[in-house]
Amino acid sequence: MTTKSVPLATPVVPAKRPSSNLIATITSWRVLLSIAILCLLPWVLPSKALAVNVLIYGVLAMGYNLLFGYTGLLSFGHAAFFGAGAYITGIAIGQFGVPWYGAVLLGVVGGGVLAFVIGGLSIRTRGIYFSMVTLALAQLVYHVGLQASSWTGGENGLRGFTVAKIDLFGVSINFLDPVNKYYILMVFAALALWFVSRVLNSPFGAAIEAIRENETRARACGYDVERTKLLSFVLSGLICALAGTMSALHLAFVPLDVLHYQTSGMIVMMTLLGGASSFFGPFVGAFAFLLMEDVFSLWTSHWQIIVGSIFILFVLFLPKGIWGTFLAKVIR
Repeated sequence: MTTKSVPLATPVVPAKRPSSNLIATITSWRVLLSIAILCLLPWVLPSKALAVNVLIYGVLAMGYNLLFGYTGLLSFGHAAFFGAGAYITGIAIGQFGVPWYGAVLLGVVGGGVLAFVIGGLSIRTRGIYFSMVTLALAQLVYHVGLQASSWTGGENGLRGFTVAKIDLFGVSINFLDPVNKYYILMVFAALALWFVSRVLNSPFGAAIEAIRENETRARACGYDVERTKLLSFVLSGLICALAGTMSALHLAFVPLDVLHYQTSGMIVMMTLLGGASSFFGPFVGAFAFLLMEDVFSLWTSHWQIIVGSIFILFVLFLPKGIWGTFLAKVIR
């Protein structure tokens, strides 16, 4: 009796889901795609001023998103870093005659130093205690800005500095032209996008997301949780300070309100509207918030009530935000 040999079945390799390929494509090209979208803003939005504000506050919300969306730390004090970057840049240009690029560098470094101090004092607290400590320390910075009127202008804000032209490689560019101004500031935004993408793709990016998901497990796996959170806090502060320097160059004026807790609340709203822990979401959230402010402020002086009500609806029914929900629908 002979036995026939039965060929072994060829193992079936499961095909990759189209959504997985799409996610990989978006992730690998997210910086260039984001820059391409932002380059179109001056030509599709109602005004160049709105496009510049979306750019500035998008960078601000992106810096905050690194701490809140990716590390899981809710801070109510990021207005301090935004304001520090703006004030240091304005003071350096107006009172010390520092060139614009040197003033920008000083503003970013100054914001990073302030983030290191505030982060070092607050990072060992958790939950609502962390949020309240950051709020209290940021309000301390606000009152310093209010009292140091000889440097900051106090309630009247910081004035007396204007960047009329940008000299790059022997070429003089009119910075007062709205289109030129947008694309010069776009360079800063592009650098911030590249930097955040590199951070998220690094082992450090995996570490902060592990802390966000389960801090106890991350600590058990050997991560230095406190040091990692502090570094995330400082990097977040650096990017927010960069947004502050962009705002100072744009307005040639730094109002005291940039240090107020209302600005911190606005940053949180922009991040959540766009979608926390999404790469491009902060820019979408900044656009949505600023557009609602422009539209509703024409109707009533109490436009904050309308925007606040819309924000509550988003938190209840669209917790992933505008961009996060859009990606979830497309990738599904």
